[in-house]
Amino acid sequence: MPVLVGLILAGGDAGSIAAAAVFVAGAASDGLDGYLARRQGATTRTGQWLDPLADKALVAAPLITLSALGRLPWWATVVIVVREVGVAVLRVLLGARGRSMPATFPAKVKTVAQILAITLYLLPLGPWADDLKLAALIVAVVLTVWTGAQYVARAMGWPRSGQSVARPGPPSPATPPPPGAAG
Repeated sequence: MPVLVGLILAGGDAGSIAAAAVFVAGAASDGLDGYLARRQGATTRTGQWLDPLADKALVAAPLITLSALGRLPWWATVVIVVREVGVAVLRVLLGARGRSMPATFPAKVKTVAQILAITLYLLPLGPWADDLKLAALIVAVVLTVWTGAQYVARAMGWPRSGQSVARPGPPSPATPPPPGAAG
């Protein structure tokens, strides 16, 4: 992260291209590491806990730096960083209760969208790419919010399999009363 932030702060086309290369290399090595660990059965509880934190730092560092330099809108940085911190806290709370919350496929798509958007903002593309960068950022933010809501819903146990979303009413006649209930 310090090298990435330093390259962003250095500015210029060379610094921007180098920052993008370091960022993409970091993201790719993280993805490869996770893939190899799962494929070889070398996952650990510590790795399952630390890997998402490293992912969040990899995303947050360039977002905050680019926003501080006025090169990326703060609203997007705030939404993405708040969601990432929120999901990290949620995982810690669930872990304390012996539960885990592995990454979902939509969350992996969200990560790819974030990486693409950040890479576009890192590269010195010029004004012709402003609409493209903003579109990629909006897609990343929408996926970020959507998957964050999914994680919260999963952590709360909603929707439970076999149950509807409607408010619970009186038990149906086919449902036996709980043990010890008055008949």
